[in-house]
Amino acid sequence: MDANSSEVGAQLPARPVLEGPDIARMLTRIAHEIVERAKGADDVVLLGIPTRGVFLARRLAAKLQDITGRTVPVGSLDITMYRDDLRLGPARTLARTEIPAEGIEGRVVLLVDDVLFSGRTIRAALDALGDIGRPRAVQLAVLVDRGHRELPIRADYVGKNLPTSLREAVKVQLTEEDGRDAVLLGLKQTTPAGER
Repeated sequence: MDANSSEVGAQLPARPVLEGPDIARMLTRIAHEIVERAKGADDVVLLGIPTRGVFLARRLAAKLQDITGRTVPVGSLDITMYRDDLRLGPARTLARTEIPAEGIEGRVVLLVDDVLFSGRTIRAALDALGDIGRPRAVQLAVLVDRGHRELPIRADYVGKNLPTSLREAVKVQLTEEDGRDAVLLGLKQTTPAGER
């Protein structure tokens, strides 16, 4: 989760740009693209970045199983202690890192996140992954790419490219966490002069 989804409390009312059926179609398309590129997904391991990336990784694993008939290992990768913005905000709760029993050594690790923004979350994920093992390759799947990269990071699989301004906030909602599936776009609330 880049700095996008955490802006929820600091934004004005948002409008949905994607609903549940759109998200389901995008995940199905991404799953088919993974199978095509990985030639069956036999050595793919999915690692979701908490919170919503984990739910998306589990959904992708289910779709991959439907397509290939094989169980695809899925886990989670907490990046909290690898973030470069820890000192800039309040303390963060640590999430869990769960690596599947098959491990990641020599496998294709597919990082899964909800929104790609600056690229700093993915940089932190790559650092965290390096402390766990050495995959054969690392790829990235995101539900939404909103642009505004600050680092040279690009997603291999994108559900939706959503051009945004820096004044806008993108919020992904998933049933497992929020009670519904949607992608919302709204304006960030501006702070009055003199307040921070």
